[in-house]
Amino acid sequence: MDNLQVLLTDPIVLFSAGGLVTVLAICTFYVYFFLKKINNNE
Repeated sequence: MDNLQVLLTDPIVLFSAGGLVTVLAICTFYVYFFLKKINNNE
């Protein structure tokens, strides 16, 4: 339990998790965007 508390309060872990969430959100947006463009061209 102590390790979990350290992970949830460590700023490096929080910034890394925030960065990963941001990158995954951008990737999801681009996948959606390109699939929508491909489907509109047909």
